Amino acid sequence: MKHSLMAVALLGAFAGVAHAQTSVQIYGTIDAGLIKRSGQSLNIGKRASNTLGFKGTEELGNGLKALFQLEMRYEPDTGTNEIGGNGTQRPLFQGQSRVGLQGDFGMVRIGRGLTPFHETVGAFEPFHASPSPAGFWTDIAVAGYSSQPLDVAGYSNNRFSNAVWYNSPVTSGFQLNAAIATKEGGGGAAIIGRGTAANPQFPVGAQASANPYSITGTYNNGPLAFMGAYERNAIESKVWSIGASVAATPELKLMALYSKQDQEENRLINPDTKAWVVGANYTMGPGKFLAGYGQKDQDGLEKVKQLSLGYEYSLSKRTYLYVDASRKKGLTSQPTTVNHYDVGVNHSF
Repeated sequence: MKHSLMAVALLGAFAGVAHAQTSVQIYGTIDAGLIKRSGQSLNIGKRASNTLGFKGTEELGNGLKALFQLEMRYEPDTGTNEIGGNGTQRPLFQGQSRVGLQGDFGMVRIGRGLTPFHETVGAFEPFHASPSPAGFWTDIAVAGYSSQPLDVAGYSNNRFSNAVWYNSPVTSGFQLNAAIATKEGGGGAAIIGRGTAANPQFPVGAQASANPYSITGTYNNGPLAFMGAYERNAIESKVWSIGASVAATPELKLMALYSKQDQEENRLINPDTKAWVVGANYTMGPGKFLAGYGQKDQDGLEKVKQLSLGYEYSLSKRTYLYVDASRKKGLTSQPTTVNHYDVGVNHSF
C-alpha cells in the first residue's frame, strides 16, 4: 500500500513538473457585422480576420524554449475556411504554421507566416492592420505589393510559405526582423510580366526566379516608434518603406508611412508605385476614434485616394463595437469611387 501511494505521489510530481515546463494556449477572434459597399447590397461580413489558433512553448533549460503556432482563418457567417477576394477558399492554416526555438539569441521559426515587412507596416497605419477595406494595410500602406505573387489567386498576399524567420532580442528599443523563403512555386496562375500571353515570364506553377526575403528594423521607446523595411518577392519585385508614430498625448497617437514598390524586373513600363498614409487615433474613455488619409500613385497611370474614419467602443478588454466609413477614389481614364460602411462587434478569446 505504501509503495502504491509513493508511486501515485511520484506520478503527480512529474505531472506537475511537465505542466510547469510546457504551456499550450487556444486563442482566437470572432468579428462579424453589417457591410454596405457601392454597387453591392447589404451583407453580413467582417472587419478583421476571424482566427482560431493554437500556440505553445516548452522550456528546454538554460533559457532555451521550443515554440509552435498554428492559426486558421474562417468566415463568421458560414463557418467555412476564409475566402479570398476572388471566391477561392484558402488553406486550413492560412494564418500561420510555424515551429521554432527562442533564447538569448532571439527567436528562429520555420514554416508559414506574415513577412516582417507586412507585420511591421501594419503598426503604422491608423486601423491597426485590419484587412478591412476601410483600413490601409492591405493596399495603400504597402503600395499594392504582393509577397506571394506565384501563389494561387485569392490566397493571402502578405505571407511567406516555406520560409525561415529570425527576430533579434530587443536592445534599447531596437529590434531586427528577417525572413527568407525557398524558390518553391505556389501553383498560381501564369504571370506575363516581360513575357507574352503565349510565353509568360512565369508559367503556371513556376519556380521563383530568386529567393524571396524580407528585413525590417524597428525602434520603440516611450512615445516614439520608427521602422524601416525592405522586401523582395519571388519574381523580384521590391518594396521599401519607412514609418513613424508618436504618442503626442496619452490620448492622441499620430502616425505617418511612406512606401515604394519597384517592378522593373517584371514590368516593361511604369514599374514604380509610390504610396503614403497619415493617420491618428484618439482615445476618449472606452471609445477610440480612428482617422486616416492615403494615396497610391502607379507611375502616373493610376492614382488612388482614400479617406477613412472609424470608431471603436470597448465593452470589455476583449469585446468592442465598431463603425467605419471610407471613400476610395481611383483616378484613371474612367474614374471610380467606392464608398464602404460597416458596423459590427469584435470579440477575442
